[in-house]
Amino acid sequence: MHKKLYILLVIFMALLSCDKNRIDDPEFGEGDYPRIFDISNAFTTPTMIINAGDTVKYNGLLFSPVGKVRVAWKVDGEVRSTDTVFDFSPAAGGEYTVELEAEFNGLKSYRSKKILVSPDTYTPAPYTNVVMAYLSATGTVLNLNFDNLTHVAFQSARVSSDGSLDVSAGEIDQRMDEIVARAHIAGKPVLLGVTGRLSGLDGWAIYEANDFGQAISNAGTRGILVANVAAYVVANKLDGVDIMMSDVNSSIAVANIAAIGPFMTELKAALPAGAMITVTVTPGWQHSVYPDLSAADWVNVRAFEDGLHVGPAAPRAQSSTYDYMVAGAEVWATHLPANKLVIGMPAFGLRYNEIDADGNNLSWGSYEYFAYNTILGLDPAAADKELVNSNHGVYYNGKPLVKQKSDYLKANGYKGAYLWAVDYDSMDDKALLKVISDALK
Repeated sequence: MHKKLYILLVIFMALLSCDKNRIDDPEFGEGDYPRIFDISNAFTTPTMIINAGDTVKYNGLLFSPVGKVRVAWKVDGEVRSTDTVFDFSPAAGGEYTVELEAEFNGLKSYRSKKILVSPDTYTPAPYTNVVMAYLSATGTVLNLNFDNLTHVAFQSARVSSDGSLDVSAGEIDQRMDEIVARAHIAGKPVLLGVTGRLSGLDGWAIYEANDFGQAISNAGTRGILVANVAAYVVANKLDGVDIMMSDVNSSIAVANIAAIGPFMTELKAALPAGAMITVTVTPGWQHSVYPDLSAADWVNVRAFEDGLHVGPAAPRAQSSTYDYMVAGAEVWATHLPANKLVIGMPAFGLRYNEIDADGNNLSWGSYEYFAYNTILGLDPAAADKELVNSNHGVYYNGKPLVKQKSDYLKANGYKGAYLWAVDYDSMDDKALLKVISDALK
């Protein structure tokens, strides 16, 4: 009996030893694939964003069976190394695919990763008129068709009254890095949209909000803000700044607006030579109190929301008409030449949810803004309209109206147009930005 137990114990220990060896370095039978152990998580994310001249080191990988796997490192399909470690050092900007191939007994396992390399320098693509895609704080590079734009602005820097700058919107998932890299590879400049608090989808003034205005009205906080903006522009290889100071709906609106002058002057001095500065302005009564903005590369006129169709008893109608845009453009043409003005168009609309006995908007809470791409989901033919029958009506700019506006800008010598916000637009043949681009070429 004891002899039988001894024999069973010997067999058990032998099997245990075999299992341990298989775990450490498994022997592969017919049909087994080699294994790649990514100890350093080099291939965990599908894309990495780096700068030209940086090095990505792949040195934390293990292969099994040990010493028997044939390794090949490929960049865009070309074998660069057969070592178990690999350094990738791209000299130029672009998008590369790094692929690791492990082969054993004719069977292969793979790992791959996209490396997006932001160029140190680039040549801006030529253009006739500005077509600026303005991304809201929630926009991403997936909302950009670089064939249909000349410039990008990303509203990702929010100002506080103490001069501090919240840039978290651009840091999430390296949004800003990817936008800059892909835009520069395409030859398109990127501006940092600097704002205060905004009202929501329409991206404009909040009643009695003064954060941005207060920050630039005080010399001390203005200096802090200038330094913060300039540092971020340099660190992220941005081409300039759009000043969207929207604190124009308060008792100190005039002081807020006046402060744009010294802020722009100090910011221009702090930015790298050749950096662009634009200013987004309102065409309302405030146009007469803006300081001299001729030092800006151009001025963006927010001529796409008249404010007459919201609030209690407001009539239901188009708030971004052709006539309103023309009036806004023309009033600013009394301050600056038309070729210094880029006129805004909306990629959002206004839906009425409740109405009063006269058929007008019921209250301040009875309407809402809808993105253009959401409106397209309400009606398959919405792209060719201005009104969709949803609740008590959704009014917006479809392709025909945007084409009419764009034709006016080109015929009258304006510098171009911008779309707010391009992340509300469609990415197919219904895209408003494409209509603008085609008209302004």
